[in-house]
Amino acid sequence: MNIIDSSGWLEYFADGPNASFFSRPLAKTSDLVVPSITIYEVFKVVLHQRGESDALQAAALMQQGAVVDLSAEIAILAAKVSIEYRLPMADSIILATSRVHGAVLWTQDSDFAQIDGVQYVAKRNG
Repeated sequence: MNIIDSSGWLEYFADGPNASFFSRPLAKTSDLVVPSITIYEVFKVVLHQRGESDALQAAALMQQGAVVDLSAEIAILAAKVSIEYRLPMADSIILATSRVHGAVLWTQDSDFAQIDGVQYVAKRNG
């Protein structure tokens, strides 16, 4: 199972320098877990930058994976990992979701760089 964090989705949709890093786990939608908070974050950025039509298209593509809502179990684990790793709320929810679902978290967000179960690539400017 794989989870792509919001920065990865945005990189992929923008065809940025690290898009190919994220295309590997995105190729198999049957193994893709999508925390609902990533849909919120990606939709918001794409809406702001490119408009509602593009934002809706991005959200539709994301929903090809198994969308996971925030449960009490994930919320409690997210609070714990937030304190342990000093992560902001959304990042901690994404990490907790990956742990609950036994998924690898793919990201270019440096907050996750040294955390087990994470495939990290440094963000490059293109």
